[in-house]
Amino acid sequence: MVRSYQQTTELLNNGFEEQWTWNKKDKSHEVRLYGTKFQTAHFHPNWSNGTAGVRGSQVLNDGRHYWEIKVSQRIFGTSMMFGVGTRRARLHVDAFVNMLGEDGQSWGLSHKGLLWHSGRWRQYTTPFKENEATVVGMLFDGNEGTLSFFKDGTYLGVAFSGLNEIEEELFPIVCSTAAKTEMTLGVRRRGYVSLQDRCRATILSKVKQNNDIDNLPLPRRIKSFLKDVAK
Repeated sequence: MVRSYQQTTELLNNGFEEQWTWNKKDKSHEVRLYGTKFQTAHFHPNWSNGTAGVRGSQVLNDGRHYWEIKVSQRIFGTSMMFGVGTRRARLHVDAFVNMLGEDGQSWGLSHKGLLWHSGRWRQYTTPFKENEATVVGMLFDGNEGTLSFFKDGTYLGVAFSGLNEIEEELFPIVCSTAAKTEMTLGVRRRGYVSLQDRCRATILSKVKQNNDIDNLPLPRRIKSFLKDVAK
């Protein structure tokens, strides 16, 4: 517990701010994205007859990543979930299910306090209070292969392990069965993996817009390296 909490504190104080968001091309048709850089996901805008999800644009496998999701006060229904998954994880089901963790392609925490993976569940924490806004934090450690959760700043412990053995790319994913629910991305930071990575972060911190990278007096290869994170 102490180690994961210290890792998160280190990321928040010394890590690099990430710019990823929800992928507008990789979501259920029952998810609407809006706000700054599509950071808010609105589920089932009219009514719900199934489960809808959206995948984040960030590949997580390398290094350590921490991100937060601000959940609106509309917390209810069969399952609202937060976690990670591969590209093969489903993002829509015409039924009310615990979609994250329904098979071996995803790992998720439901608002009922249950962890799901490969169709099996186990109790992890107390259920979230219904109709009360909350903030869910996630720490993915690609080196140790763990995924840990926080709720309103309180560390809940390691939820999943062995994720460093997954060869496919892993992405943040959220989903909901409840109508008119919203999840908004908050803090997104990661640790540096090398001196080169730290130098890239320093350059990007001085760039106001991604298009400005093309105007930098740098070789094309370095510009491409910068854009890998900035996009």
